[in-house]
Amino acid sequence: MNRRDFIALLGGTVVAWPLAVRAQQAGKIPRVGFMGNSTAALEANLVGPFRDGLRELGYQEGRNIVIEYRWAEGNYERFSALVAELLAVPVDVIVTAGTPATLAVKKATSTVPLVMIAVGDPVGTGVVPSLARPGGNVTGLSSIAPDLEGKRLELLREVIPKLSHVALFLNPLNPFHTASMRQAFAAAQALGIKLQPLEVRTSGELDGAFAAIVREKPDALLILADRVFLHDRKRIMDFATEHRLPSVNAYRELVEAGGLMSYGPSYEDMHRRAADFVDKILKGTKPGDLPVEQPTKFTLILNLKAARALGIDVPPMLLARADEVIE
Repeated sequence: MNRRDFIALLGGTVVAWPLAVRAQQAGKIPRVGFMGNSTAALEANLVGPFRDGLRELGYQEGRNIVIEYRWAEGNYERFSALVAELLAVPVDVIVTAGTPATLAVKKATSTVPLVMIAVGDPVGTGVVPSLARPGGNVTGLSSIAPDLEGKRLELLREVIPKLSHVALFLNPLNPFHTASMRQAFAAAQALGIKLQPLEVRTSGELDGAFAAIVREKPDALLILADRVFLHDRKRIMDFATEHRLPSVNAYRELVEAGGLMSYGPSYEDMHRRAADFVDKILKGTKPGDLPVEQPTKFTLILNLKAARALGIDVPPMLLARADEVIE
């Protein structure tokens, strides 16, 4: 390692993305850091499309690209240490999913290129100044869309016409949940629904949220998009089934784990698209010159097996609108 690269590693003051270009020119195998929120097993369905995307672009893991995986195991407090590990490797690009992980990398380095996936509001949370011209070292894919929480509440109302009380799982450590909460409360007021916010920062706080649900007896559960809930999806959905609690969320994985329905962008597709950003950066494009992509397609997934277990008859019109039905 020469003196310039050593200074870049320690101080983070030297522009770093040319390092990826020099690595390509010198025949060095590029290294990509992938920082996951959960575990390798629980995020396999997301990492798979990312790796598939790289293969489609000519990369073969272990031959002409190395991916350094780090896993937070559902604990956001681990992010800073994981970022430090990746910077010490060092890696040429870092890939993250979700707002908290992305902000952790942005705080740690302004030089190593960062490809974000599914960040809810990159501008509002300070990740980038503009979607069209992100500038700096960050680009990638946003999951931002108007009134998603309102649409999810409307879906609950369709399956429960007398819906009046909904428990809301949120993570106060996720900056995007401020905007999501505004959406949810505005929609709830318009629909005449009482929202019961329940804060869950880590797996250890789920028992308290479950106890509040048992005590207050809401009609349904709305789960904001957060990787803590993705990490603990089986535990959450087992509880919802046991207490006959219909749920709606952003992730298909929660529906596959027994939830009633999900509505949102395709996170698998966003992970696949992230490979294209990595490829462009490794070939010399500055991340700040790559506009942030926004989702254009939203998917409704219904779990009829869960509906039967909950004693719910899904309206035919809703069933006809579903993009995917789990029997």
